[in-house]
Amino acid sequence: MKRIWWIPISLLLLSGCVPSKTDEKTEVINEKEEVETAIIPSMQLDDQFYRTLLPYKASATRGKIVNRLNSRYDIAETENGLLRLSQKQFSPDDYYFQEGQKITDEDVTSWLRRSSEDNPAGLNLADKRTAEQKKAGERPPAEILAHVIEQNYLVKTNEDTIRLGGISIGLALNSSYSGSENGISYEEEIPQAQLEKEGKRIADEIVKRLREKEGLADVPIVVGLFKQNAGSSMIPGTYFSSGAAPGGKNSVASWNPINEDYVLFPTSGSDDNYRDIDTAFRNFKQDVEIYFSNYTSVIGTGFYQENELKELKVEIPIQFYGVSEVIGFTQYVTGLVMEHFPENVLIEVSVTSSNGPEALILKKAGETEPFVHIYE
Repeated sequence: MKRIWWIPISLLLLSGCVPSKTDEKTEVINEKEEVETAIIPSMQLDDQFYRTLLPYKASATRGKIVNRLNSRYDIAETENGLLRLSQKQFSPDDYYFQEGQKITDEDVTSWLRRSSEDNPAGLNLADKRTAEQKKAGERPPAEILAHVIEQNYLVKTNEDTIRLGGISIGLALNSSYSGSENGISYEEEIPQAQLEKEGKRIADEIVKRLREKEGLADVPIVVGLFKQNAGSSMIPGTYFSSGAAPGGKNSVASWNPINEDYVLFPTSGSDDNYRDIDTAFRNFKQDVEIYFSNYTSVIGTGFYQENELKELKVEIPIQFYGVSEVIGFTQYVTGLVMEHFPENVLIEVSVTSSNGPEALILKKAGETEPFVHIYE
């Protein structure tokens, strides 16, 4: 068990809560007018986090996401990205978070399969090839829908009760499809236009089906379209479009493009949007190499919104284990962070070894002093 030398309270920005005497007890009324008792945490650790009702209720489809998405990066981003989209519609100041409770395991199981006589609820396109077409090697339509993520947002109706105030749906879409016809394997990218067209078709159908569930006729629904990255990628995919279906509407009323991107540094691309940060990162990496030659690698992941870098997370695996070395290395890297990277970007540097985490450096956007903690 590692001991923390020093952890500033500002680093404890997690979306959980600390039990408090001032936590509120309230009643949650579901669509069947059944009443459950829940606890509202009194502490909201940051205005970007939703408070979560306790006891925590997991989604019925929670376990399926691991098998349906390409990588752990996509798994995390489908949920985190949907939270960002939801904040535009459901303010963390007014709404409480709960994992999706309306879409059942049976729903998702049938939705993710192809449409067929045996499974008319399937949302992936039916395979209508004839025997002759199959024999000729004609490929089936791509299975575009990979997974459906649901998040619920609850709102107070008075001092003692909370009701469902909104639903967010994330549709994880495959960026490529593969298979084998007549013993010949294939893998092809799915065009962006096809992803967008099919994603919007599926979104409207899901909204329509949700409206048919008890109590959901007038609940606002937000939908985001997420494009997965390749399974071998070290960065996640992103949401590329979102829309909302106001209460009472059976389809998404309007769609808006989302300009978000993850970039791996150092990058091999030539995009001018990343050139300055790539140069800064390469200089940072070079300085690390000069001072400590027995490092493994330095990898950075940048998160861009509207072509502007918002966050940069850096991972530095090390091969030395002495406490003095770790302290000296962390002090040096902290100085490099302040020297090389812009002030208006959140920078997070994780130093790890085969023993686990060794140090964490965190500099918030706009702040001149980073927070550092070292594990022993």
